[in-house]
Amino acid sequence: MGLFDRIKRVVSSNLNDLVNKAEDPEKMLEQAILEMQEDLVQLRQGVAQAIASQKRSEKQYNDAQNEINKWQRNAQLALQKGDENLARQALERKKTYTDTSTALKASLDTQSTQVETLKRNLIQLESKISEAKTKKEMLKARITTAKAQEQLQGMVRGMNTSSAMAAFERMEEKVLMQESRAQAVGELAGADLESQFAQLEGSSDVDDELAALKAQMLPPATPVTQAQLPPQQETTAPKSNEVVDAELDSLRKQLDQL
Repeated sequence: MGLFDRIKRVVSSNLNDLVNKAEDPEKMLEQAILEMQEDLVQLRQGVAQAIASQKRSEKQYNDAQNEINKWQRNAQLALQKGDENLARQALERKKTYTDTSTALKASLDTQSTQVETLKRNLIQLESKISEAKTKKEMLKARITTAKAQEQLQGMVRGMNTSSAMAAFERMEEKVLMQESRAQAVGELAGADLESQFAQLEGSSDVDDELAALKAQMLPPATPVTQAQLPPQQETTAPKSNEVVDAELDSLRKQLDQL
């Protein structure tokens, strides 16, 4: 699998697919990061080698340029001295270095392009690794959340909700019964209090009736001419009062027995 294919697998992989796989998703992410880092090391080594090769080509090109210049001067010197044959040999040597320089220049241009490409790839890979690490942490957090939700759902499914609800219903029924008993006791207490007040009202009615009886049984008011009655009538009044008092005592006893 290529480098960028692995990067794509890490960045674009779906969490559900990872969870459904037999492998541990966290281990897969860690392994992917390790592989990318290994590729980064290799790429850095490749860039270093390319730069070193470029430096060698530059040195060879510069040396060839120096040789060209040197044999150019030698040819001029030979002509100045009148040695045309020696000047020709110098120009031939110059041509050899010129050909070498031309080849080195083409190779150097190619190497420069390759080095720039490798450097860009290196920067991209470093950015991808940084992005992958961030994604890894995010995916790990999501995996942890998914596992927690799965465990929670398993716990909920494992709970005996029917028995729990039945227990709540029984407790609610007990509470309702206790509230009903408390209400009944309160009503009985209120009824007892009302009966006490009713007795007080009944006692008042009896007292009123007793007062009425007393008023009925008292002797009528003595008229103004009562002083003219014979003396024997005055002697009978105490006896009449004794009879009334006796009857009043009898009524009182009857009221006490009620």
